[in-house]
Amino acid sequence: MSNKKPELKFKYVFNYGYNPTYVNGAQGGFSPRGEMVINFYLERQPLPESISHEITLEGAIGRETGVEPKDLAGSMVRFIDTGVVMSYENAKVFHAWMGDKLREVEEMHQARAAFEESQTGGQA
Repeated sequence: MSNKKPELKFKYVFNYGYNPTYVNGAQGGFSPRGEMVINFYLERQPLPESISHEITLEGAIGRETGVEPKDLAGSMVRFIDTGVVMSYENAKVFHAWMGDKLREVEEMHQARAAFEESQTGGQA
């Protein structure tokens, strides 16, 4: 009789269009059904719809004379490319998983700092 515990192997199947996206922020909350909704965004300066330049006497592009929209300089864009919806229970599991991953990277940073400190002998 074997003492081996039953196990289950998960195989990962990727959507053909899978493409990881960089994000630097998120916005969301809970839906009326109690599901967590998270919309991930990339926050950046906006691009103009158009820029106008004068033409010099030589026929070259001269100084900028106008930008559309007019409020471009005072605006920011939060480009939302993807979002997720998960149950409260799965949100708790995801939170714990994320906490574990953050602790791992913090330990790596601490180990690297200690190693670098030992290599320099405490000198800056």
